[in-house]
Amino acid sequence: MRYFIELSYNGKKYHGWQIQPDVISVQEKLNIAISTILQEEIQVVGAGRTDTGVHASQMFAHFDTTIELKDEIVFKLNSILPNDISVYKVFLVNDEKHVRFDAISRRYEYKIWLGRNPFLLDFSWQIHSQRPNVDLMNEAAKLLLEYEDFQCFSKVKTEVYTFNCDITEAFWEQKENELTFYISANRFLRNMVRAIVGTLVDVGLGKVSKDDFKKIIESKNRSNAGLSVPAKGLFLTAIKY
Repeated sequence: MRYFIELSYNGKKYHGWQIQPDVISVQEKLNIAISTILQEEIQVVGAGRTDTGVHASQMFAHFDTTIELKDEIVFKLNSILPNDISVYKVFLVNDEKHVRFDAISRRYEYKIWLGRNPFLLDFSWQIHSQRPNVDLMNEAAKLLLEYEDFQCFSKVKTEVYTFNCDITEAFWEQKENELTFYISANRFLRNMVRAIVGTLVDVGLGKVSKDDFKKIIESKNRSNAGLSVPAKGLFLTAIKY
């Protein structure tokens, strides 16, 4: 039987979602917890691969087992998992349902705090003295919906079959000192959101014009885009099936 898990995690202590040698990952912690409870080796599959330090307020994973699970599985998992990982639901799905390949869209948010806030240090990129022009950033963000090849925002050393992504929304919202970037697409490239944010902030600071932003996308060259902003401000917030 195949089960889906809905969970969230604070990515501060983890080297991303995916298991890697000699470092701690969210996937590893989940594997250990489920395997301990079911007394069999379980390997979960994730809906995506968040990078080191990136958070997820909604993530899905799936695993297969011959054991019929009861409602108390959620309580048992949360009693074993570290406090920075929380499971909300475990539910039975069709055996053919795939947590990664059946996802039709993913949404990320990136949070910037304008000024200093010690209580948000782990969950935002803090810009102390500069004030980017949000209107200019939103004008440039709209251009993302006109393109499909985003190689210029992809990590250089990555093996993918295509750099094409269907972005369906991309916009900034400001509430007093908090700036949040919202972006949804069918798929994302490695480091893509953080590179987009870094380039859009350059637009807001007057370092890059709207026309320059178009040229950066069309160049398909990562070196032309802006910096990759810190991972701690990035959240995977929604996955749709």
